[in-house]
Amino acid sequence: MSVFEQAEAQLSEIDLLASMFPGENELVVHDHLALAELKDCVEKRTMEGRSSKVYYTINMNLDISEEAAVMFSLACVLPFKYPEVLPEITVRSVLLSRSQQTQLNTDLTTYLQKNCSGDVCILNATEWVREHASDYVSRDAPSSSTTENIIQPVDCILTRLWIYSHHIYNKYKRRNILEWAKELSLSGFSMPGKPGVVCVEGPQSACEEFWSRLRKLNWKRILIRHREDIPFDGKTDGMERQRKFSIFEEKVFSVNGARSSHMDFGQLYQFLNAKGCGDVFQIYFGVEGQ
Repeated sequence: MSVFEQAEAQLSEIDLLASMFPGENELVVHDHLALAELKDCVEKRTMEGRSSKVYYTINMNLDISEEAAVMFSLACVLPFKYPEVLPEITVRSVLLSRSQQTQLNTDLTTYLQKNCSGDVCILNATEWVREHASDYVSRDAPSSSTTENIIQPVDCILTRLWIYSHHIYNKYKRRNILEWAKELSLSGFSMPGKPGVVCVEGPQSACEEFWSRLRKLNWKRILIRHREDIPFDGKTDGMERQRKFSIFEEKVFSVNGARSSHMDFGQLYQFLNAKGCGDVFQIYFGVEGQ
């Protein structure tokens, strides 16, 4: 399968999923620029300019509980070579303990490897989850005394978004970034200049709200370069232990202290490395940091 056929297969599958999950929050695309790049590549039959993987979530209400339907979410990241290689799919639900979620995702991957290698498979994955989800909820047979610990609040996921912009100069955008991060209780940093870098971390819903606001501003180019979703135990300090940054701040890494539109990447790498995020530098810029 050529790269063009792979791209066409990805786009056709997304169109199918949109018709299968037409509700407002059933199919949620997290990086619209990546989807726009995919469409542009298919239309122009060139992979030039494609820099981001398509990332979306499918939310399904399943009749697992007798009291009410329960939401299961499939977070799907499509590698450039999908469907030649399997997509990255992570299934989550408030009804799943950490061990149940791990086992479900492991078994789903095994199923896809055996039955869907080389073919589009997101719809197959949703059907498999519909059919088998209840097996994992009941597997550990929790007693009534432990049920509260398994059914955690929906936002028991810390999300960390690594956002790339062609540039960040405008003082109003810079102010918005700082104010929105504070309003939404997000930590991280923004680096103005060319290119511009923004990292926000905090509750999943708050990060998605921040991204929704940010991408609506007028940008030459902005996209989520990398995303991390990290479950935590739901305790009061569970999220705080997962954070890499204690506050949100604007960081300026000027070249030799001069007034310049370009930042000192060496200083940026040292800052990221000190926060335990040095590997993100290569994701951003395609080279190892020094």
